Amino acid sequence: MLRIPSARAPATAAAASLRRSFFSASKPTAAAASSTPGAFPFALRDSAFDTHNCPKPALSVEATRDQLLDLYTTMVRIRRLETACDQAYKGKLIRGFCHLSTGQEAIAAGMEAAITREDSIITAYRCHGFTLTRGGTPTEIIAELMGRRAGSSKGKGGSMHLFAPEFYGGNGIVGAQVPVGAGIALAHKYRSKNAMCFALYGDGAANQGQVFEAYNMAKLWALPAVFVCENNMYGMGTSAARAAASTKYFTRGDYIPGLRVDGMDVLAVREACSYARNWTLEGKGPLVMEMVTYRYGGHSMSDPGTTYRTREEIQHMRSTSDPINGIKERILESGAATEEELKAIDKQVRAEIDQAVVDSKASPEPDMAELFTDIYVKGTEPQFLRGRTPDEVHYYH
Repeated sequence: MLRIPSARAPATAAAASLRRSFFSASKPTAAAASSTPGAFPFALRDSAFDTHNCPKPALSVEATRDQLLDLYTTMVRIRRLETACDQAYKGKLIRGFCHLSTGQEAIAAGMEAAITREDSIITAYRCHGFTLTRGGTPTEIIAELMGRRAGSSKGKGGSMHLFAPEFYGGNGIVGAQVPVGAGIALAHKYRSKNAMCFALYGDGAANQGQVFEAYNMAKLWALPAVFVCENNMYGMGTSAARAAASTKYFTRGDYIPGLRVDGMDVLAVREACSYARNWTLEGKGPLVMEMVTYRYGGHSMSDPGTTYRTREEIQHMRSTSDPINGIKERILESGAATEEELKAIDKQVRAEIDQAVVDSKASPEPDMAELFTDIYVKGTEPQFLRGRTPDEVHYYH
């Protein structure tokens, strides 16, 4: 008889071992002097990157004062936005599915800092931060979650269906966005655009067959696609160590080179994404990336997040690896900005998000007529479309 391990202790121990192997306090390399006027040099930890059939990105990086403050501000905005969504959900202003990215802010912030507005991003349902970095406003995001007309999808999509320029969602079907991301990369190549696509998915989706089908097509056609596994250690309530025979997700592409990244270090993320973007646009084909990260909350708002891991584990990650605290320490230690300047940013962001909540509440719900819009491209609609009940029929012509 097949025995499937179900005890919490072995799974927790395996997950802890995986975390220790990556987030260990290895010493950073010595920072070289900055070669850019006005830029501050920083040294990444030796374990910031691991590779599969490709060279490592540089461990010595630079950032100007403006770049550092932009990264800090972006992550604080995402954190504050998610906090507001958490509060609105608990206040029953948001219903249905809601997946927060608190703790994972460095990925969206670092990725956006490394690419252009011509490049594309597509992800799964933990998408609020990416919508914000791609140009969506806090009001468009919060209003969409509340089902209000001011939302990015007019209140019809909710948390999992947010969109912005060159941001293709927000997708609710596990792993389904990965082949779509390969298609977006194909479109860039077909149109001879100097652009590429990041297709993100979680460690819980990494075993999906369609992910490997997308790998195959991308390699065959040398598509400018980077497949990014956001490994936050748990697929819903199951640790990666229990769900995957190999947790080295960056090697899963086999014939596609891979790169593992410290996803809690925004400078490491920025450096890795710049490296990956250049790799694809130089005609080297696709790349598989693994962002090792951690979510502080549960899988979704319905998950307390403490039945399959301990509160001590969560607190340890908050206190030792928080991405916002990490960049804050670098800013202060380098003298790029003062504590007072960072507090002023915090205050400004808090006011911005608080106002977005007020504006979202004031927005009306969509009209019932909107139920039948945005389904077909104008001019291609059928004669009629059936509604929610047999007697509900909408006629386009």
